[in-house]
Amino acid sequence: MHAVEYFAAISPRLAEHYDRAVHAAEEQAAANPEFWPKYKHRTRRVVDRRFKFSLVYLQGETEIYVIAIAPTRRKPGYWRARLSDA
Repeated sequence: MHAVEYFAAISPRLAEHYDRAVHAAEEQAAANPEFWPKYKHRTRRVVDRRFKFSLVYLQGETEIYVIAIAPTRRKPGYWRARLSDA
């Protein structure tokens, strides 16, 4: 994960906090997938305000499929091509 490496170059502790934030977003999405707002292309997303990313996912019948950990500064929907693989 490039973001972890980026934050690790600043501070190993910061990288650890980022990694925890990503895992927390995954757990939140998995625990209650319909709670999070609908987004683009049939996806939903969990927004992390501290690290400014969205965990974009598709909801399956029994699991979620993470499509992207998308920085908010990046062009919205850049991950759209990944949906053909899901």
